[in-house]
Amino acid sequence: MGLNEVASAERVHITFFGMTNVGKSSLVNAVTGQDLCVVSEVEGTTTDPVKKAMELLPLGPVVVVDTPGLYDSTSLGKLRMEKAIGALDYTDIAILVVDAVKGLQNGDRELISQFEAKKIPYIVTHNKADLLDSVPQGNDNNIYVSATKKIGIEQLKELIGKFAKPNDKKIVGDILNGGDIAVLVVPIDSAAPKGRLIMPQQQTIRDILDSGAVAVVARPEELADTLDRIGKPKIVITDSQAFGVVSKIVPSDVMLTSFSILFARYKGNLPTLVKGAAVIDDLRDGDKILIAEGCTHHRQCEDIGTVKIPKWLNAHTGKKLVFEYSSGTQFPDPSDCRLVIHCGGCMLNEQEMRSRVARAVQCGVPITNYGVAIAHMHGILRRSLSPFGDIAAILDERKKA
Repeated sequence: MGLNEVASAERVHITFFGMTNVGKSSLVNAVTGQDLCVVSEVEGTTTDPVKKAMELLPLGPVVVVDTPGLYDSTSLGKLRMEKAIGALDYTDIAILVVDAVKGLQNGDRELISQFEAKKIPYIVTHNKADLLDSVPQGNDNNIYVSATKKIGIEQLKELIGKFAKPNDKKIVGDILNGGDIAVLVVPIDSAAPKGRLIMPQQQTIRDILDSGAVAVVARPEELADTLDRIGKPKIVITDSQAFGVVSKIVPSDVMLTSFSILFARYKGNLPTLVKGAAVIDDLRDGDKILIAEGCTHHRQCEDIGTVKIPKWLNAHTGKKLVFEYSSGTQFPDPSDCRLVIHCGGCMLNEQEMRSRVARAVQCGVPITNYGVAIAHMHGILRRSLSPFGDIAAILDERKKA
């Protein structure tokens, strides 16, 4: 990601759905003003979702997604269907493309039901309107367009813009005042990317600066000296893997949390993840733990997900646990797991992270994340939640339950 680019997870994800040969890919190209998708008369040309990060007026930074055509009769039709439906997990705004001449089909109605079940705002876009004798009047979520004749394209973009919600949430800036000092603890080890900070660290620093506060960055081994030099900061934010070391250095009257916990709060999942961590103390021999990450990266010898967290879990519980791992866009069925421990989800947009949490909850499987789980195992979870008002009360509710 370039220095001036907006992270994909922070962009509005606009996904185009539709049955085969309704002109979906042509419409994507017309809306984006570029040949993003292959257009062909051959049924089922698009086989996988095609994503493109771009600027789209009047919205700004977005990710446009073209999905495979649905309900086709080809041998790959079922696979295309799965790929397209899977895109719902990260869709912020759905564009259902319909053949204006044929009108709504049963498959279209099934898609609308899925949009509504997942509470995804959607626009029914009737393409090929130039072939109609007369064009009906559209409404708030229905519009008639022609991708080939470029009719109604600007109106569609304006309508999409109305559905896009401005992201005015803060990562940490809402608990800082101008002039406050926030110390970020960033380990530089074999897993740290050379020459740059990882995305959560970059975004947190920017959020601190936007709030008018001061960001100070230090490695764990320099933290004590840093605190001696600058005095008492408002908050210390640490990489989760350094929680144990950092908590012993930071004075008890200074707020302490982790990037992972901040992002769980930012994406709206923190209460559920806090409740899920309680299961750690009840794990038994043979319990399966799914450790899931939202990105793919080269595994290092001291990888936090595949090495450190399993080691800490085994030591904390004293049990022989079974571990399963996943990364990237694939999130396996967790129904046979006792617990899911997810990364901070910085590479996933809010919709996809919420979808993963919801899938675990629907299966009756508790879910937590790296920062919450590590804080729990180090006995500092209550302290790490203290910056966020009454959310620590969830811990008392867990005890009563």
